[in-house]
Amino acid sequence: MLNDTFLVNRTLSMIALLGIPYDANSSFLRGSADAPGRIRQMEVDGSANTFSEDGKEILNGLTYHDAGDLEIAEATGFAAHTLIRNRISELVTAKSKVISLGGDHAITFPILDAYAAVYQPLHVLHIDAHADLYDLFDQNPYSHASPFARVMERKLVASLTQVGIRTLNTHQREQADRFQVNVIAAKDFNLSFIRQLSGPLYISLDLDALDPAFAPGVSHHEPGGLTTREVISLIQQIGVPVVGADIVECNPHRDINNMTAMVAYKLFKELVSVML
Repeated sequence: MLNDTFLVNRTLSMIALLGIPYDANSSFLRGSADAPGRIRQMEVDGSANTFSEDGKEILNGLTYHDAGDLEIAEATGFAAHTLIRNRISELVTAKSKVISLGGDHAITFPILDAYAAVYQPLHVLHIDAHADLYDLFDQNPYSHASPFARVMERKLVASLTQVGIRTLNTHQREQADRFQVNVIAAKDFNLSFIRQLSGPLYISLDLDALDPAFAPGVSHHEPGGLTTREVISLIQQIGVPVVGADIVECNPHRDINNMTAMVAYKLFKELVSVML
């Protein structure tokens, strides 16, 4: 029989899955707070199996540990930031890599706040239609339009590479220049940038990076995006250590037949595989 110490150590060495059902910092539509449960449902609804494309079985208790959802619904502002940062810190310092299911993209700032205390230098790959570099959006410094401005102004990471971007305005171009962000716009997309990535690497994946044809269940439809296959190929070709990730901005209230939730689940399996 396996002893309790073995089981505890095995759980701690697995990737942790954390739901962060929080969308109070969304600037347009709410609904992404309901995404963690909907994405988890894709594992058990019977329409797909639990294997990644390279043959690994991505299963709770085997290759990842589901740490449940963070209780955060009533928190706002810095209080919400602190709750997320502290929970991620608990998991990371327990030697777990963490994949978080949002929630809106604002959750990435406190996540990286926790990661930066453990991993230095830390590098970030941000896959998104939007740069999320606004200095201040709607008078909310914690807006989901601003997480990477907060991350970069605090020097939490050594580099930021943004892929799939197709909404840069003048202010965000200035911010990208200010913070020396490597921006690969959707119009220029190819996979050559992967050779320049450094590790340890954190991946932040906003589902509106994909064209709405592939992920209709997001709050901000931005035509001209990446295909599901392009994002999968991107993940599969990363050659540096990946220490954490988040999947954000799935909005089940705008989804069609769980299409976007299934895309999120598929990408979750590929992220777990590359992190193992």
